[in-house]
Amino acid sequence: MITVLFWLLAICSVYSYFIYPLILKLLPNKKALLVVGESEPEKVKSYRYTLIVAAFNEEKRIEQKLQNMLELTFDSDRLEFIVASDCSDDGTDDIVKSYQEKGIGFVRATERLGKENAQLLAIKQAKGDILVFSDVATIMEPDALNKLERYFTDSSVGAVSSEDRFVSQQGEVAGEGAYLKYEMWLRKQESQLGGLIGLSGSFFAARKQVCEYWDTQMCSDFNTAFNCARGGYRSVSAPDVLGFYKDLADPSKEYARKVRTVLRGMTGLARHKEVLNFSKYGLFAFQVFSHKLMRWGVPWFLMALLIVSVLMADNGWFYQLALLGQILFYGVALFAHLSERFRSIGPVKLVYFFVQVNIALIDSAIKYFSGTRMTTWKPSAR
Repeated sequence: MITVLFWLLAICSVYSYFIYPLILKLLPNKKALLVVGESEPEKVKSYRYTLIVAAFNEEKRIEQKLQNMLELTFDSDRLEFIVASDCSDDGTDDIVKSYQEKGIGFVRATERLGKENAQLLAIKQAKGDILVFSDVATIMEPDALNKLERYFTDSSVGAVSSEDRFVSQQGEVAGEGAYLKYEMWLRKQESQLGGLIGLSGSFFAARKQVCEYWDTQMCSDFNTAFNCARGGYRSVSAPDVLGFYKDLADPSKEYARKVRTVLRGMTGLARHKEVLNFSKYGLFAFQVFSHKLMRWGVPWFLMALLIVSVLMADNGWFYQLALLGQILFYGVALFAHLSERFRSIGPVKLVYFFVQVNIALIDSAIKYFSGTRMTTWKPSAR
């Protein structure tokens, strides 16, 4: 019995990161995107667009964002801007109002209820057929919306996600690390099947009808992906549509950001458990189960596996080797935590990152089951 438990835990531990991607790769009937080429501009110029930016106390960087919005080369006759203030109490609102003559719309929440509530206020006022959501900290390329628009020529696409690019505090665009490459590959596979299960919350777009049901208690990126599945659409990743944002000014805050993100994801999935209905949502439900639920379970599977491995250490050399491998793996992560120089080594950095993510998952789960919820937000300093 304990041998069966060992192998079950081992499989569950690696399922989300290794077995699930392999299944996605092997699944047939992948859907190609019907995207028009740059030589066919007349086929994409039928929709109006609204760019929505939610802000809370962003007086230090809101002007840079407003300038970035005005520098977009998209057809100005088909584009409107709305900044939604979540009860900012610094100079954010005044700065935005000073840009109203340049075409920047403004709405303000009557009470601070969070980013998604502020976005909802803007959605209600938006005139666009396509709604684009972007964070204050995210800088878009001048032709970003032109590239994004081409994806909506495919009638099966309900939402389009940008891809994130990190910018160092020195202003250099960071290269794609192994983990980011893995995640982007995974997104591509999901795009071609049931659709993304979560978009890049810092920069994405969706058809207005997809945004008609806007749950202000869950992350807008997951809410939009779910709404696409519910409406018979799919959400896709656009590798040529990029959102640039700086690394956190204080790297130690990255852990807290991870916990917040996962906690909000858990809250959203708990509010809409129907998304796991395989008979109704098919591949999308399978992807949510595999990518989200099983990944959140990894640290618990790993802890149980370590305990079972200790109990089985006398059952032969294989189980002794399995236990030794786990001890060495966590030992590397611990030493990396204590030594920044050791942590900078490529493979070691990946091990440390993996362990840190799973500790954040444990922290998030404990907070969730103890009743902690997050709806309001304070943007991370970058």
